Amino acid sequence: MEERTEIQDLGEFGLIDYLTRNIEIQNASTVLGVGDDAAVIDHFGKQTVISTDMLVEGIHFDLMYTPLKHLGYKSVVVNISDIYAMNATPTQITMSVAFSNKVSLEALNEFYEGVYAACEKYGVDLIGGDTSNSQKGFIISVTAIGEVTPDQFVKRSTAQKGDLLCVTGDLGAAYLGLTLLEREKKIFLENPEVKPDLEDQTYIIGRQLKPEARKDIIEFLQEQEIVPTSMMDVSDGLSSEILHIAKQSNLGVVVYEEKIPIAQESKEMALKFSLDPTACALSGGEDYELLFTMKQQDYDKIVLNEQISVIGYMADISEGAHIHTKGGNKFKLVAQGWNAFQQ
Repeated sequence: MEERTEIQDLGEFGLIDYLTRNIEIQNASTVLGVGDDAAVIDHFGKQTVISTDMLVEGIHFDLMYTPLKHLGYKSVVVNISDIYAMNATPTQITMSVAFSNKVSLEALNEFYEGVYAACEKYGVDLIGGDTSNSQKGFIISVTAIGEVTPDQFVKRSTAQKGDLLCVTGDLGAAYLGLTLLEREKKIFLENPEVKPDLEDQTYIIGRQLKPEARKDIIEFLQEQEIVPTSMMDVSDGLSSEILHIAKQSNLGVVVYEEKIPIAQESKEMALKFSLDPTACALSGGEDYELLFTMKQQDYDKIVLNEQISVIGYMADISEGAHIHTKGGNKFKLVAQGWNAFQQ
């Protein structure tokens, strides 16, 4: 039998002391971290970038198949991805959690192991937060703070006509990982005797349960002295993110289906599920890749980076938003990505 410690035995301050006992500060900008009424940060002449995200059990994650350590890791990554999407460097986070009494100290400790693993990997300091009771379910709220050289931040609304539209990595994998996990959950609920069969799909399941943020791309762009003309991360689906950039920049956009990067594992699993791999890439979401536009003259600088694909270009607003299919057809690009308010 696993050991179980009730959190109420520690009390709130005891819990905070326990969860933050081994924090080591990594950034000079963190002047004062956990342990006082508020944290103090000083970015020494840099501009500060701030983003907040909330993850709610039953909406954003399912504890039936999400290991708590992975959940802690993911809750950090999805937030700092927004900081990278501004062309900035994440430096600090605050982490607030609310949980019911079904959560033990050991479970919470496992969650925080994931939080600290992500903080260490991305060089981010945990500088505060809050803990609270929840009637039911686990709720996570993270605020990420980053720094950027003055006026080097990149918005969604500043793409220019003729700019190349680029995306990092590959798309659709996280959605397919989720589809597989949901299939196995359904089978398990109907017949608990059946052992889950995840078909050795470590790649797509990993993309769903333990995504990574594209720190490497931001560092590459800085090394190459490329400042994207607009940028955002792909959390709700490629098509809806492309349309955000087009709409906010007051432009049209042309996308080529054959240029959209999809991993071989994703293609094979999509076909098993009788899904169109392109539809998974366009509408899936949760890939946490970067979508950005850049000037055509920078093309030669990115050619050798296999992690960046040029998938189209920004056009005049009169052209609208279209995708050219492999079969030679032209369709209007529509946002069918994940919508938090359509459950």
